[in-house]
Amino acid sequence: MNDKLGTWERTHRCGDLTTEQIGQEVCVMGWVQRRRDHGGLIFIDLRDREGIVQLALDPDRDPTSHQKAEQIRNEFVVAARGKVSPRPEGTVNPKMKTGEVEIEITELRILNRSETLPFMLDGFTEVAENIRLKYRFLDLRRNKLQQNMLMRHLVAKTVRNYFDDQGFIEIETPVLTKSTPEGARDYLVPSRVNTGNFYALPQSPQLFKQLLMVSGFDRYFQIVKCFRDEDLRADRQPEFTQIDCELSFVNRGQIMDIMEGMIAEVFKQTLGYEVSLPLPRLSYAEALDRFGVDNPDLRFEMELQDITSLVAESEFKVFASVAASGGLVKALNAKGCATYSRKDLDGFTDFAKIYGAKGLAWVKVNEDGWQSPIAKFFTADEIAAMNTALDAEVGDLLLFMADTPAIANEALGRLRGHIGQKLGLARKDDYKFVWVTDFPLLEWDGEQRRHLAVHHPFTAPLEEDFGLLDTEPGKARAQAYDIVLNGSEIGGGSIRIHDQAIQSRMFELLGIGAEEAREKFGFLLDALSFGAPPHGGIAFGLDRLMMILTGSDSIRDVIAFPKTQKASCLLSDAPNAVDDKQLQELGVRLRTKQK
Repeated sequence: MNDKLGTWERTHRCGDLTTEQIGQEVCVMGWVQRRRDHGGLIFIDLRDREGIVQLALDPDRDPTSHQKAEQIRNEFVVAARGKVSPRPEGTVNPKMKTGEVEIEITELRILNRSETLPFMLDGFTEVAENIRLKYRFLDLRRNKLQQNMLMRHLVAKTVRNYFDDQGFIEIETPVLTKSTPEGARDYLVPSRVNTGNFYALPQSPQLFKQLLMVSGFDRYFQIVKCFRDEDLRADRQPEFTQIDCELSFVNRGQIMDIMEGMIAEVFKQTLGYEVSLPLPRLSYAEALDRFGVDNPDLRFEMELQDITSLVAESEFKVFASVAASGGLVKALNAKGCATYSRKDLDGFTDFAKIYGAKGLAWVKVNEDGWQSPIAKFFTADEIAAMNTALDAEVGDLLLFMADTPAIANEALGRLRGHIGQKLGLARKDDYKFVWVTDFPLLEWDGEQRRHLAVHHPFTAPLEEDFGLLDTEPGKARAQAYDIVLNGSEIGGGSIRIHDQAIQSRMFELLGIGAEEAREKFGFLLDALSFGAPPHGGIAFGLDRLMMILTGSDSIRDVIAFPKTQKASCLLSDAPNAVDDKQLQELGVRLRTKQK
């Protein structure tokens, strides 16, 4: 029979004991990390979420507890009483917070036993992720994940304190809401009470937070769960957490100032890192011109150069034809990389093709000039002009992309990031922020033959571009802004449309007729007609931010109970089949028989 806790009360957490507690009688509780038998003396490393402390059991001091210690194995749950003492000379462990002390145990209780573990929790043993997720309750005992969860708590606490100081109030918005399929697919929930009808789980609280501004709450925030039924990758989950904000009577510059202050406070409180404010700002057009993408990694330079005009008259037909057809020829200089092998270069070509590129041209700059299959197509003057534009020196590798502007920018921009990682230029402990602004308001979808909202249908155009909505809507820019950290978008927002007439016009541009707009968004249109203030907001991806703060490679390592890339939970076996009675109550019939 295991000993029970009884009237014992824990006085300290394991990781809290230092030389300040020497001589005190304490009671600690936790999991056995390791037991060591030194021929009479038994030492136990006891662990809880705050750290590890060493227990010393001497048979002369307490024979009963010593006998119990002989039965103990890893991950047994125990409680122990004793006196904090300095460790004997030569046994101090400077790597541990508690490394100068131990507890001389006078009484030990076994609270629960543990079966043999499916994997070691020492942090050194490599464990397949599917096994970790199946036994997530054990995986979460590991120090790295516990530290991630503790930091996540600290981030949430810091955010709440900061926004409270800035006059925000936290308001919860509905989880069961209406499906408005514009963008990613909704998760649907059938209604039993209203048979045949469905709720949707929110992709964001967008409309409700705008309604809160109409309601006069002025400054709102929420740390909120959101849901999107989309294909997954390392930095995505079907359910994710946003730091969601909305403000009234502000312009986008004021919103950006407040939000970068919040980010600076988070980095100060969690990492002790001082973010230099104000953060740099780039327009969308400048980001694409210099880096090829709208989420540039500024931890390294290697900027893209537009050389279309330099090769438009060249004898290299690939470049000349792209230039003549209104395309783009861009290049980047990978400094000192002329030693890369042909296999490396072929790998770069394959990488660029992922983003639609048809190919990739390369040049190695040697002492005697260009080494490349394309060198013979250019005159000495053309080569000199490109060398100057690209700041080319001996030992450099020049990479060229010729395609439509969209493909040339993205393919070469993504390749820039890939090479930066390969060269070790993108250090995890280096943090480079940038705001990207002035995004296009709309983009043309050739398949649907209509405009789509780049951000969402409620984003306001720049005031100077209002007139373009009636003449050239595709050229209108949005009052939108993204905050990018180390090449990852960690937040995005915009000034919203607060005028009903402009919102209705936006729906028209998106091919949403008056009747459809009334059916889907009637409640918003009504709200805008009753004195809606100018307002805007932003949402930060908390999970993605936590990845960067903790230096994790997967978003699953900063979420307590994540889903796999197939949107399943290996721990609870969700999603799972339900019985026919439940389906009948919901008025749902499946096309195929459940397995």
